[in-house]
Amino acid sequence: MSGPDPARRLVAVTIDEGSIGRGNPDQEHERAIAIYDIVEANSFSVPDHPGGPYTLHLGLVENKLALEVRTADGTGCMTHYLSLSPLRRVIKDYELICDSYYTAIRPASPTQIEAIDMGRRGLHNEASELLMERLDGKVTIDFDTARRLFTLIFALHWRG
Repeated sequence: MSGPDPARRLVAVTIDEGSIGRGNPDQEHERAIAIYDIVEANSFSVPDHPGGPYTLHLGLVENKLALEVRTADGTGCMTHYLSLSPLRRVIKDYELICDSYYTAIRPASPTQIEAIDMGRRGLHNEASELLMERLDGKVTIDFDTARRLFTLIFALHWRG
């Protein structure tokens, strides 16, 4: 039984604090968890590149998410600027449903919480598929990595 291909993995994810800035302690905690989850389990590669492992540095440039990919030894691979406009609606909807979930967690019945959580998972899946489409041809990621990356993108926007 073999493990994940080390040439198709992210080994580090960093955030450009100069462009994204620091958040409150809750935001920083969510970001740290999202980064940990991505690094722990992912499938990531750059088409037409001999292979990784890779590092990913995220920042904002003119309202676009900059994804700077390097190999683990620091050699530059590519930088892609991802317009966040196509993701704005789903980010906003996801934030609303997450707020509903956290508000309902104590007083709501298990059935209500389950219904909200199903909606939350559905939106997360929709956002992950959209992210995969938007990155198609630039980086190759699997669905689970797209989910984890969307979690991080959301954590970068989350107001706490």
